[in-house]
Amino acid sequence: MIYLNNAATTIQKPPAVAEAVVAAMAGAGSSSRGASASDLAAARSVAGARVKLARLIGFTHPERVIFTLNATMALNIAIFGSLRPGDHVITTDFEHNSVLRPLHELERRGVIELDYLRADAAGRLHMEELEGLFRPSTRAVVATHASNLTGAITDAAALAAAAHAHGARFVLDASQTLGALPVDVAALGADILCFTGHKALMGPQGTGGLAVAPDLELDPLVHGGTGVKSADPFQPLSWPEHLEAGTMNGHGLAGLDAALEFLLDLGVDRVAEHEAALRERFVAGARAIPGITVYGAEDGHAHTGVVALNLAGVDSSTLADRLAFEYDIATRAGLHCAPRIHEALGTLQTGAVRFSFGWYTRPDDVDAALRALADIAAA
Repeated sequence: MIYLNNAATTIQKPPAVAEAVVAAMAGAGSSSRGASASDLAAARSVAGARVKLARLIGFTHPERVIFTLNATMALNIAIFGSLRPGDHVITTDFEHNSVLRPLHELERRGVIELDYLRADAAGRLHMEELEGLFRPSTRAVVATHASNLTGAITDAAALAAAAHAHGARFVLDASQTLGALPVDVAALGADILCFTGHKALMGPQGTGGLAVAPDLELDPLVHGGTGVKSADPFQPLSWPEHLEAGTMNGHGLAGLDAALEFLLDLGVDRVAEHEAALRERFVAGARAIPGITVYGAEDGHAHTGVVALNLAGVDSSTLADRLAFEYDIATRAGLHCAPRIHEALGTLQTGAVRFSFGWYTRPDDVDAALRALADIAAA
């Protein structure tokens, strides 16, 4: 199989990831819940992952790296844990439902008011409209670092600077970029950075988290056991326990620890260069195929290794099915949990087919996908 659905999850991972998960399942105990060798091994693995994640993003407070099951849970903690009645929030048309639905729910309850930084039909955000969206009550700007549909990279630093100038915090969803692009939390100005382990970080599913600036407090989303301060009737104020209730996915975090070590040794710069070359190769080839429309791929705009397209006269789901069953090429069709950018691009009714590349994608894989598209277009 040629796997081109890395924006959903990576299945091709460094061998050390699976080895670490198997080893943890065979011998690791419960982090912070015992003093045996196996329990201490689990604790060291989790602590190691915290330190490596902090190092990857240039963050000097690893104790404020919080692990969750995925980026969705991390974003829910960031959103529900920080917003109060009467707050105003700015988000963008690029967002995934992991951002949109929590915000919509708070808006539905009458807790917040919400505005959107719009995107145009070319998949570009109207950054010139940002300043006019702020109000005295604006408490947060919440934005993805890159569209999961087109791969277009947002100007996160500009969003953060505008938020901070108005006394608001900046929440960055780095689900599509962490591991695929160099990410420096200070340079980007993120007060909260949310991530998932199973995409470009090449870790297991069931891992993710958020890094929270030291001057910012969040209310816990989940309350329960932490393995420490058990006599306290309330969730501990100490970090990371403040936001980590219940037994963690120690086996998955062992795999994430191994994935982070691989990436730190490899260098994310190399991953970014590799994926950029693959994307350029694919976009050039796709544009040459009659009937293909590539969305949000204007030249000169920075992108991750993600491309969305449609073929005239072929339903997007049908095209993805044909690629899968006739050519053994995995892609993703539909709305990609990102309805507002589809609406901006004019594909809300049709959906689109997304091709997304990773570290283990080869140029031959790109060429095979282009040949398959050309065959289907010529039929």
